[in-house]
Amino acid sequence: QVQLVESGGGLVQAGGSLRLSCAASGSTFNINSMAWYRQAPGKQRELVARISSDGSTNYADSAKGRFTISRDNAKNTVQLQMNSLKPEDTAVYYCNTNIRARPTSYISRDYWGQGTQVTVSS
Repeated sequence: QVQLVESGGGLVQAGGSLRLSCAASGSTFNINSMAWYRQAPGKQRELVARISSDGSTNYADSAKGRFTISRDNAKNTVQLQMNSLKPEDTAVYYCNTNIRARPTSYISRDYWGQGTQVTVSS
């Protein structure tokens, strides 16, 4: 079983910065990727940023140039540095990991953290 715990959310004014962290524990030896998603009230959950096991990254268009995702494998953590925050960034942010059942398996499962609130005021 894998558990993800997020931290770092809060209230910030437009133009400010926040750094989100996610700590992973459990059986994390076969991770395909780590990612941050967000969900605003009445909206569908959307991908913000993803980092794969080979280190490659991809971002939502709205996050490019402002957000940076990174991993610390030794500490089993993933971070999301968010700069130049805008009111439209307001949402609950969720940490996600996709893990293979075995190193040679094509079967994988997604695990989610409980979410952390980010509120950006104008």
